Amino acid sequence: MNVLFLAPNYPPEMQDFTRGLAEVGADVCGLGDSGMDGLPPKVRRSLAAYRQVSLFDRAAVVEAARSFGVRFDRIECLWEPFIELAGHLREVFGIPGMNEDVCRGFRDKELMKRRVEAAGLRVPHHARARSAAEVQEAAERISYPIIIKPIAGAGSADTYRVDNAAQLESVLQRTAHVEEVSVEEFVDGEEFTFDTISIEGRPAFFNIAQYHPRPLQARSNEWISPIVTVQRDVWNPKFRGGIELGLKVLDALGMGTGFTHMEWYRKANGEVIFGEIGGRSPGGHLVDQMNFSSDIDLFREWARAVCWRRFDAEVSRRYNVAIVFKRALGQGRITRIEGLDEYMRRYGRHVCAEALLRPGQRRRDWLQTLVSDGFLCVRHPDLDETMRMANLVATDIRMYAGG
Repeated sequence: MNVLFLAPNYPPEMQDFTRGLAEVGADVCGLGDSGMDGLPPKVRRSLAAYRQVSLFDRAAVVEAARSFGVRFDRIECLWEPFIELAGHLREVFGIPGMNEDVCRGFRDKELMKRRVEAAGLRVPHHARARSAAEVQEAAERISYPIIIKPIAGAGSADTYRVDNAAQLESVLQRTAHVEEVSVEEFVDGEEFTFDTISIEGRPAFFNIAQYHPRPLQARSNEWISPIVTVQRDVWNPKFRGGIELGLKVLDALGMGTGFTHMEWYRKANGEVIFGEIGGRSPGGHLVDQMNFSSDIDLFREWARAVCWRRFDAEVSRRYNVAIVFKRALGQGRITRIEGLDEYMRRYGRHVCAEALLRPGQRRRDWLQTLVSDGFLCVRHPDLDETMRMANLVATDIRMYAGG
């Protein structure tokens, strides 16, 4: 089994997907921007061969792929900017899997919504805009509040809620560097995920997670410690509509085999509305949370699915899992952390991961990374107890920076 894997080293979670491919018996040929010396030992051990190439240069990527001199059985990519490139390479080399047009439906937010809408599913009112005038026209037609986001963005970068025309002028200046945006109706409701590992379009595994608060709100307020909770009771009736929606979205977009990460809304009246979907794994350590929920290895199971069309792990869903992302007060380097030792003394047996920055380390830009200044992850069979412990991380652990 020869697998061409794009970007085996970055983002960091790709290192474990590379490991997973090797562990299920694949000979992994990697293409990435880093030199071989820049790859960590875990990645180097997992690669049968590697070429350094700019993934933004399609012709160079094709040439580099040919240089391996092997017939690829699979071509895979889980990093958002290069999902379409993987589809293009499948066409060039005649490899089974989602072609470039299918992949584009998971990248282009307007095309995505049109295809989902054509299947009779509820999506936010939306429009594509390439100029300030087109954004203003769409805003008037859709009516405020609206959301403005990049057509081919990932996460909540360059995404803004706009409540009136005065705010729109400011947001147009902040998004002037974005070539093309989606203008959407703002949906007032709770926000969830529907994450899947699919085999030939059918989920062999799925997950429901909830954002506390919604990502756009968390990204707009530095004082917030965002929380994401993987739900143990995925069969709760409140999730039924989202699961049904998600399955229909996979059909509408022609999903094949691999990971997907979908976001959806549930309004107070119970209506469910599609948000967006990526043909990739989720970021923000959500795969780790799913692993902690059932004590499984989804990095390996994704690899088994794409290589052998199997999913062998037992999904027990023993725990709810909450991750809390912390943001320090002040700028510069971390100077101290308060409350962590006491928290660990009381709840350490429920902590499944802790990766807070330590004194002396420089703060990260919270606007550019959800991980911010680190995170702490807890799990418990009871959802209320899980949320109580997560909220205590948010309120009782404080990080300070200065200098």
